Amino acid sequence: MTRPAPSTLRAFLASEAAGGVVLIVAAALAVILANSPAANAYDSLLRLKTGPVIAPAMGAMTVHMWIDDGAMALFFLLVGLEIKRALIDGQLARPDRRRLPIVAAVAGMAAPAAIYLAVTRHDPALRAGWAIPAATDIAFAVGVMALLGPRVSPQLKLFLTTVAIADDMGAVAIIAVAYSHGIDLGALAAAAGVLAIMAAMNRRGIATLAPYLIAAALLWLLVLRSGVHATVAGVLAAVFVPIRRSPGAPDAAGSPLHRLEHALGPWVAFVVVPVFGLANAGVSFAGFGVEVLARPLVIGIAAGLFVGKQFGMLAVVAVAERIGIARRPSGVRWVEMYGVTLLAGIGFTMSLFIGGLAFPGDPARMAAIRIGVLAGSILSALAGYGVLRFAAPARRM
Repeated sequence: MTRPAPSTLRAFLASEAAGGVVLIVAAALAVILANSPAANAYDSLLRLKTGPVIAPAMGAMTVHMWIDDGAMALFFLLVGLEIKRALIDGQLARPDRRRLPIVAAVAGMAAPAAIYLAVTRHDPALRAGWAIPAATDIAFAVGVMALLGPRVSPQLKLFLTTVAIADDMGAVAIIAVAYSHGIDLGALAAAAGVLAIMAAMNRRGIATLAPYLIAAALLWLLVLRSGVHATVAGVLAAVFVPIRRSPGAPDAAGSPLHRLEHALGPWVAFVVVPVFGLANAGVSFAGFGVEVLARPLVIGIAAGLFVGKQFGMLAVVAVAERIGIARRPSGVRWVEMYGVTLLAGIGFTMSLFIGGLAFPGDPARMAAIRIGVLAGSILSALAGYGVLRFAAPARRM
């Protein structure tokens, strides 16, 4: 059976919204644990060495490394599948539909990075964190929109989703280029060989998922050893998973990509991302006073998310419409567009992830990063909710 496109979109957004609510709960629980008598046990569990030594430069794997470098590879595999589907068989397949989300995503990444660099310009050691406020957390943002019910139109939800997909493309490129160090050329060459095998399987029309999943696991291992961040393997593997065009049918039995995306979706939304949030959002406020909010690292991240996202995206949408290269979604007013650009400032998952890459093994800076990300994301969520709640009319779905 096939479903019409509106039902497909509604099902996708419903799953993202539910996953966003679970992520919010996981993040809140992490903060509670980090400030409770169980804080030491929580921290010890994350630092527990489980082994084995996969990459000599990293040492024995810990629980936290398995989450960030292992489980999150599944998240990036799903991101890659969604990007490929959107470009070939979805809302970004037509050039006229790509323009506004792509230019909005680019501006929504550039403006926060510029604000961060301006705020932290007096401390060169902080420059590595320029990409922290550049990303949007689609699950969290759609979770907030779900609380608004019919006040948020499907056109607004689709716009935010497509912006987040374009945003993910940029984030993956940033991780691959800016946060990969000490490259092992031998492992990288072997990884390229695995990709060549996957490409050959694709060309031969192999539609069984098992060979692609085995190759993806081997690719992850080699990329991890190479020094390129292992999560990039997820996106690279997704490129070679075959897709058969079937508009409006994400569960199409004949499309391997759709099958894998449908199978991975619930696990990523309800297990991988919440566990990541639980492992990375726990910031202890012990010993912290109000003065922590004045630290350049905290201000740069929070201001980048809350100020940079909204003004960067809104300005470029206005310019694009003014010069005629793209238009707002049909029926969407400027005040509603402003509310959505505020929600795009919810960085959370990807911002925390990039923060860990920018300042590895630096607990003090990671604590400041968590505070900045939480502050910027919470401000964006509350402001976006408020604007859409009181400005957008109720609609029948």
